[in-house]
Amino acid sequence: MRILGVPGCLRARSSNRELLEAARTAAPAGVEIVLFDGLGELPFFNPDLEDAPTPAVLVWREAIAASDALLVATPEYGHSLPGVLKNAIDWVIGTGELERKVVAITASVPHPERGRKGLAALKQTLAAVRAVLVGGEPIARGSGDAEALRDLLDALITTARDARRADGASR
Repeated sequence: MRILGVPGCLRARSSNRELLEAARTAAPAGVEIVLFDGLGELPFFNPDLEDAPTPAVLVWREAIAASDALLVATPEYGHSLPGVLKNAIDWVIGTGELERKVVAITASVPHPERGRKGLAALKQTLAAVRAVLVGGEPIARGSGDAEALRDLLDALITTARDARRADGASR
C-alpha cells in the first residue's frame, strides 16, 4: 500500500512535516508513506491551464493517482487551511485524482483545541471531490501523540484496504 504524505505548508521544518515523517517511520510492513514536497512548485490555479498543466501540476496529479490514500497534516492559517494546500486541491478537483480517494487529515498542534477551524475548512474543500475522510482531529504534540498518530494510521490503512477491496469487487 502506498500513502502520499502531504504537509500542508511550505515550512521546511514544520511540526506537520515532522508528524508525517513520524508516520513514515511508524508505518507497518507493506505500507509505504511517501512525502510530497512539491506544493510550493505549483502555479496559482488557473482554469485556462487545466488542459495544458505545468510539469509540477502533472507530478502532483500523478503522485495522487499512484497512491492508495493520502495523509494530510496541515497547520491552520487565519482560521482556515493554508492557501498553498487549497491551491493544490484546486488543481485536481476537475481532473478527478482525488475523487473518492481515502484521505486522512490532521494537524500537529501545541494544544488539542488548536487547528480545528483549519481542519473543518479542509473537510469542506475535500467534500468537493467526495473524498473518504479519515480522522479530522488535531494531534497535540507531546505525551500521547505517538499513540494518536498510530490510531490515525491504523484507521487510514483499514479504510484504504476496505476501499480497494470494494473497488475490486465492483469490477
